[in-house]
Amino acid sequence: MRRITRGAAALAVATAAMATAGTGSAHASDRTVYGCPGGAVCIYPEGADIHMSSPTNIFYSYGAHNLSNQFGNHYVLNNQYGSANATAQLCNGYNGVDCVVTIGLNEFGVFNLTPINSIVLNQP
Repeated sequence: MRRITRGAAALAVATAAMATAGTGSAHASDRTVYGCPGGAVCIYPEGADIHMSSPTNIFYSYGAHNLSNQFGNHYVLNNQYGSANATAQLCNGYNGVDCVVTIGLNEFGVFNLTPINSIVLNQP
């Protein structure tokens, strides 16, 4: 019986280790910054203070994401993981075409999103 208990405990530890190592999930709550979850790029409401509001758009997956109904000045926060190459780009065209602004890892700023039609998350 003792051998079975030790085997079950070892299996539980191995399973937990694989679950945390797995795919490097972007949903880590300990990296939340200004309401933006770790691993994400977030857009905040028009004219809102990043310190006092929650994101209205949260993007986790790499690649281009088309935007709609985003006008005026918005905070955009790049809270991705990884190397300095984990950037976000704001693009005038849909599908990541004609990118005009690059936001570095752990950086944020206020941007006029009226001419912006897509945001691209670049994989490190």
